[in-house]
Amino acid sequence: MKKLNLKIVSEYVEKNIGNFHSKRISSLDTLSLSKVLKRKNPYLFKAKYVLTAEQIIKGLVDAHISSNEETIFGDWLEGLAIFINESVYGGWKSGIVGIDLEFNNEDRRYIVNIKSGPNWGNSSQIAKMISDFKTAKRTLRTSNSGLNIIAVNGCCYGHNIHLDKGDYFKYCGQVFWEFISGNPYLYTEIIEPLGYKAKEKNDEFIESYSHMINKFTREFSTRFCDINGAIDWEKLVIFNSGIVLPKTI
Repeated sequence: MKKLNLKIVSEYVEKNIGNFHSKRISSLDTLSLSKVLKRKNPYLFKAKYVLTAEQIIKGLVDAHISSNEETIFGDWLEGLAIFINESVYGGWKSGIVGIDLEFNNEDRRYIVNIKSGPNWGNSSQIAKMISDFKTAKRTLRTSNSGLNIIAVNGCCYGHNIHLDKGDYFKYCGQVFWEFISGNPYLYTEIIEPLGYKAKEKNDEFIESYSHMINKFTREFSTRFCDINGAIDWEKLVIFNSGIVLPKTI
């Protein structure tokens, strides 16, 4: 085990945080009005007495952004965690399905599934993770039957009181970052470098976001508003939920 050098962590963040911001913008550039309209409940907008196209568009786009950013940043944090662990324990990105990180510490091989926060999955998704852990253990033991393998679900933020889940351990927030780095203070020390050029990058995102809101609002008004500017709810519901007949030759 090596002592973590915070300088190289900052350098990694400064070099790679732009990828997160670029993907945020790209996710808007590839978005279409039809796609987001078909994902959301039109009855909810009516029940909330939404009256303007812009209200609907902002609700749709903001919901997409919130969900998408969590995924994008979760993937980015996974890369950071693997980089930090590699620097300290010589860990590596696993090639086994369902496993993100592998590393050795003393006489143990750790296999880690990394998630953003503690409330990431339902019962079937957790069962799938447990199945992946069991498969990974069998795979690793084919070449070394005596390997002492510990499965861990690591979460980049949050709390979890009961660490031992039986089939695996669940480490969240401070516990997770200390687990992969040996540094109990890392969870706070990485906050500062994450803000590298944040305002500059966010300004670029806001500009793209504003263009998207204007573009979708204009398109929505053309397609789903009547001549007086009122939302044609029947037309919107038919688009969202109407039967799509198969094309005939």
